[in-house]
Amino acid sequence: MEIMGASLRICVADIETAIPFYERLAGGTAQRFARGGVQVAAIGSFLLMSGPEAELEILRKVTATIAVKDVGEARELLTGLGARILVEPVPTPAGSNMLAMHPDGSLFEYVDQRG
Repeated sequence: MEIMGASLRICVADIETAIPFYERLAGGTAQRFARGGVQVAAIGSFLLMSGPEAELEILRKVTATIAVKDVGEARELLTGLGARILVEPVPTPAGSNMLAMHPDGSLFEYVDQRG
């Protein structure tokens, strides 16, 4: 499994107010999308999330988002190492993602990008 990077997950009350700050900080433009009732903006290494508290409460439990070359390959390696897949790989507009619990109990989202 090749890890390509990681994103810091930040839950914000007002995503429209937060985006300009993080765009200036990271020197990039936000890529926006929605996931359920949550609005998401990816800016450099930052992943901003805003939405209903019930959904954000779950998202706050995920330690980080890890970008990999291939989520399917990551799934195989993680299960072989004793991780538990909580959400099987699902397609997204940019590639696919899954949610895994490492043996120590920490939660990570794994994503790949198909372009």
